[in-house]
Amino acid sequence: MNVNETSTAQPFVRRTRKVFYHPNGKGTGSALQLELHPAHEDMEGSIFLTMAPQRTIGMRTADDTVHPTFDWRNAVCLKLDLMDLAQILQVLRGVQESLADGKGLFHRSSNASAVIKFEHRIEPVPGYLLDVSKKPLAGDLQRVSFFFRPAEAFACALMLEQALVYVAFGIPTVIPRMRPTPSAATSVSSAAETLAVEAVSA
Repeated sequence: MNVNETSTAQPFVRRTRKVFYHPNGKGTGSALQLELHPAHEDMEGSIFLTMAPQRTIGMRTADDTVHPTFDWRNAVCLKLDLMDLAQILQVLRGVQESLADGKGLFHRSSNASAVIKFEHRIEPVPGYLLDVSKKPLAGDLQRVSFFFRPAEAFACALMLEQALVYVAFGIPTVIPRMRPTPSAATSVSSAAETLAVEAVSA
């Protein structure tokens, strides 16, 4: 590489979201997105949960592949705070079998109310079922479900455990230690030596 060439590298951008896709042949699948919002200053941290129903069925032919799509425009979006995430983690780690003994978590905002249900299932397929219902004050009830396979649930548990630090404390800022410059350090040493000589002479 020629060192005189102008660099075209793009600035580093943090990745703050993870998406899981579960389409099916019936068009009843869904997608789930987790987006981390670290705490900062007086603002509490959170993870935004967005769930979108499947919109179209994919198709694969000998010449082309059409991927399924999801209805993100009509997705259900909720803000999960530290305690919400802690309770979800209790289910993922086996402390509880479901959120609030199956009653779920209740959320209410100025324009909508929602219920989040999350439970461990054994039959007919092992995994974890997340079911979210949201009712806007002016609008129809929205309901989306997402089923975590065991490996996905394991990965999700690890992600949430790590994310709790940032939700609670934000992104740590490294404050550099103030060190004297070499010239300043030399001046200080010389001054100290001069004082020591004068003290001995006296």
